[in-house]
Amino acid sequence: MAKKTLNPEGMPVPRGSYSQVVISKPGRVVFIAGNTASDPSGNVTGLADVRAQTRYILEKIKMGVEAAGGTLEDIVCMNVFSTDARYHSQINEVRKEFLGRDFPTSTMVQVVALARPELLLEINAIAVVPESAVKDN
Repeated sequence: MAKKTLNPEGMPVPRGSYSQVVISKPGRVVFIAGNTASDPSGNVTGLADVRAQTRYILEKIKMGVEAAGGTLEDIVCMNVFSTDARYHSQINEVRKEFLGRDFPTSTMVQVVALARPELLLEINAIAVVPESAVKDN
């Protein structure tokens, strides 16, 4: 999907792995639910390791967007909920590995807790997948 990222003059220069504005061409909007580092059996991957949890979550988001016919490049918005603001730089490092250079818009906030105490973050995403690539399984 063709998307264009903008960081307009007068808006803060992004210091993380996000863009201020994303413009995307028409396509199918795909919503990917909040994901944590829980595996299909409910076990937490990367206990006490925010980088490992971030990688695992982004792999799950990648699976979700690919199941709809898209790629990580089609993601236009991503929200990150972490249990400690001190994790933000580590989360951003891993996001940069996955998202390349044209970052989606993003919000990253600290929350009091997630569903289980060993979970360090949760991420959801929105993608715009080209109509020609959409898989309607």
